[in-house]
Amino acid sequence: MSGAPKKFDEGRLAQVLVGPIVSEKATSVGEKHNQVLFKVLRNATKPEIKAAVELMFKVEVDAVRVANQKGKTKRFGRSVGRRDHVKKAYVSLKAGQELNFSGEAA
Repeated sequence: MSGAPKKFDEGRLAQVLVGPIVSEKATSVGEKHNQVLFKVLRNATKPEIKAAVELMFKVEVDAVRVANQKGKTKRFGRSVGRRDHVKKAYVSLKAGQELNFSGEAA
């Protein structure tokens, strides 16, 4: 891979991160591996996710891993529906970096 940073459209980067995933698993992963979980757009790429997190939260990202989760099939009485498919991003932060969702400036 080349060392030169790629240029992305800032409007697109603002949409890439749908939201943080807050759950028991996300919390334990965050504490153990210094990672943060995000729900991202299904067509987002790893370099886009990295650039978006660095732009939005002003932190240094070490690595990005993604997981595609199929939507569950659910029944509503007689009709059968399906939840949307979700793409999750496990974002590893560099040592000493921390992400704060509360909105307070550090």
